[in-house]
Amino acid sequence: MEIYHGRPENTDGRLPKELAVYDLLDELGISYDRADHQALMTIAECDEVDAALDIRICKNLFLCDHRKTQFYLLMMPGTKKFVTKDVSRMLESPRLSFADESYMEEFLDITPGSVSIMGLMNDTQNRVQLLIDREVVESEYLGCHPCVNTSSLKLRTQDVLTKFLPKVHHTYRVLDL
Repeated sequence: MEIYHGRPENTDGRLPKELAVYDLLDELGISYDRADHQALMTIAECDEVDAALDIRICKNLFLCDHRKTQFYLLMMPGTKKFVTKDVSRMLESPRLSFADESYMEEFLDITPGSVSIMGLMNDTQNRVQLLIDREVVESEYLGCHPCVNTSSLKLRTQDVLTKFLPKVHHTYRVLDL
């Protein structure tokens, strides 16, 4: 698998939402490495990309409360098991569940398999709260998709937390999962 530094030179066939991610990262002066690959639908399919980029792609879960009034994007290491009741307890929100993909598309302009922190750039009304496992926050790099699951990015975690999130007007809450 070939690794590239920065945006693709040839953008033919790339979706506008993917190119918008590269535009924003470039505007913010955030350096990133990129790997292009076949569509990856699950974290289990990311091993080859992880090895090539020397990272662990984050597991990104799009969640909501039972009333579908509170929405969350949870980033956690792909190796950790998600336990709904533990996260519900931490948020003091009973009955968390996976949010319907229609909300994912409406709020973040992403589809299943492409869930990523980069989608927060499309959440201009701040309807999605970002939750990040401490292990991810404390790692030097994080891996994510640029709103499509046919490319993966390696970014400095601090660049995402201190440059990207303020630019897209989102904060985050650290959880110990």
